Amino acid sequence: MEFYQDNANLKWIILVVSVVISVSSIYYTNILVNQLKDRERNQVRLFAKALEYTSNDTNSNILFITEEIIYKNNSIPTMLVDEKGDILNYTNVDLDPSWVPIRKDKELKDQLEQMKRTFPPIPILLKDPSTNEVFGKQYVYYKNSFLLTQLIAYPYIQISVIAIFGFISYLAFNYSKTAEQNRVWVGLAKETAHQLGTPLSSLMAWVEVIRDDPQIRGKGIVEELDKDIAKLKIVTERFSSIGSTPVLKSENVHQLVTNVVSYLQPRVSAKINFEVYALSESIQAMVHAPLFEWVIENLCKNAVDAMGSSGTIAIKILRGNERRVFIDISDTGKGIAKSVIPNVFKPGFTTKKRGWGLGLALAKRIIEMYHEGRIFVKFSEENQGTTFRIVLQSA
Repeated sequence: MEFYQDNANLKWIILVVSVVISVSSIYYTNILVNQLKDRERNQVRLFAKALEYTSNDTNSNILFITEEIIYKNNSIPTMLVDEKGDILNYTNVDLDPSWVPIRKDKELKDQLEQMKRTFPPIPILLKDPSTNEVFGKQYVYYKNSFLLTQLIAYPYIQISVIAIFGFISYLAFNYSKTAEQNRVWVGLAKETAHQLGTPLSSLMAWVEVIRDDPQIRGKGIVEELDKDIAKLKIVTERFSSIGSTPVLKSENVHQLVTNVVSYLQPRVSAKINFEVYALSESIQAMVHAPLFEWVIENLCKNAVDAMGSSGTIAIKILRGNERRVFIDISDTGKGIAKSVIPNVFKPGFTTKKRGWGLGLALAKRIIEMYHEGRIFVKFSEENQGTTFRIVLQSA
């Protein structure tokens, strides 16, 4: 248990470290993104100023401006637009040379709308060189460069990678934990079956000795001992079956349930009443009889513990759709709090003072792993009782 507790703590440590790395990465990347955004905006402003200067300057000696400023912008997508919204010029906008003019115009308009949504435009004032009077305006629209777009997306890609890695690690841990638990359970079950073998053989021999005693003969003692020995044989077979793939056969579900009830009835309080209902006593399901009876017995014993000295256990056997069989086991006990219902099938969970918390976990394993069925709490209300439902494949 300490091993799993330590590993559980390790999972939380890994989660916290992953979150810290992710938050730090996003924070630092946002700083770089904001710095790069400011730099690109300043570049576009300089680009717009150069356009404004070349538009208003009549001097022909503007080679430096055009070569070193205007033509140097080879990464930031920009568009020069007049007051009517018509595109006059554009740079760094990817267009396929094979496109027809109509498609190019549509793509340019779409790119312009995207730029309008991204950043406000930078105005260019058109002036009369002689009077310096403004006679018009143009606007430079732009959007993030491809490098900046990649940088913005980088932390989210990084978080996705960390999340995928964490998810895979979580699955691997749970798989290894489950596999180790399975090995422990199988080993414990096999060893239990082995240990039961010796006293069971001895009991069988002593019963034969008692059977020949005339003072005991006819009192029903030997018959009850035979039933208990038969039960021990079944228990031994059950434990031996854990870890092996059981062979499922078509069995009469009503008969199997009746066998369990017949065994339990004389061994519990006389005030505990068992009721078995079935729409048909010939309902068949694919089960491994010893293991299935173990599940029914376990649920019934839990119901007896929940009810105390008196109450009713009702078992209903129904034929469902899609070739399914339903077995509902209800009691009139103290019920289960809704907050703990998700935990009732977990190993180690128990509400009993001396319980091990393995009964329902084994029942779930037997039904869902060996029988490919389902077992769940169908209904439970405190002081109202509980109903467990088992779903099996019909024969």
